Amino acid sequence: MDTCSHATSRTVWSSADADASDAFAYWSDVICDTFVGVAVRPGPDGAFEGRIEHSVLDGIGFAELTAGPQQVVRTRRLIGRDHEDVLLANIQLRGHGRLEQNGRVALLAPGTMAFVDSARPYALDFEDDFSQLVVKVPRSRLSHRSLAGATGVELGASGPGRVIADFLVGLNRMQGHDARAAAALLPHAVDLLDTGLSWAAGSAPPEASATALTRERIHRFVRRHAADPRLDAAAVAAGCGISRRTMYRALAADGASLSELIRRVRVSHAQRLLLSRPERPLAAVARACGFGGAAQLHRAFRAVTGMTPGAYRDRRPEAE
Repeated sequence: MDTCSHATSRTVWSSADADASDAFAYWSDVICDTFVGVAVRPGPDGAFEGRIEHSVLDGIGFAELTAGPQQVVRTRRLIGRDHEDVLLANIQLRGHGRLEQNGRVALLAPGTMAFVDSARPYALDFEDDFSQLVVKVPRSRLSHRSLAGATGVELGASGPGRVIADFLVGLNRMQGHDARAAAALLPHAVDLLDTGLSWAAGSAPPEASATALTRERIHRFVRRHAADPRLDAAAVAAGCGISRRTMYRALAADGASLSELIRRVRVSHAQRLLLSRPERPLAAVARACGFGGAAQLHRAFRAVTGMTPGAYRDRRPEAE
């Protein structure tokens, strides 16, 4: 294992680090550690080579992998073991593959992107050598509550979907030489993924409805200003240049109230702080996330995650 010394640390795993007889077993462990728990089966040829370059930027994982033929399967039993609740955005860089999820099949060719929901069974099949960039995003960072309609669908190698894929590929490369700029651009990457999910689900094609665009604008504003304890309906509506009635109507289509959205975004920020700065007092975490105090943080955190902030922070060694 080789760790690069950048502001955003990158870790490189390679099957070459293991004996030839153990190369695929080593690769299988790396895949599970980097993404989610899966069963990995090798292609028909005996020899196998694989390499992953992995980094995490503000809680979002970027993994560029190059490997030989294989099949990757996530079953209900494996889902029950790790309970990962993330979106995997798979961008095909080289070679071809096949993704099956939710009864749909996505054919992966260079330049295409497909979304995978870790909470549902799926299968990936690569018959030849291939390369991918996989972006791993916690569901709590996304505006979309349900990923079912967007998974198992590929966004083509041309058109607006390609713009999103190219942005993510460029952002991944930027981390290696300008981590500060990459961190500044990360919120835009999350916004683009939300838009791509809408397109894949068919709920908002490239000519997205005014309601969908308004909802995305509201979500972006809340994410950027959630740390302000004065954030309320009047501030959000004014910041987005819309009336309160328009704001409430747009959010109603998403099945969430403004207070629920603000609470979810603040708790997501608190989760990142609890893991990255475990020594920080809960009162300081609460202030940094826009809560009125530790008690308010405790209530909101439990409502969103089902556990207390302290219990969540104690899980940190397991996550590492």
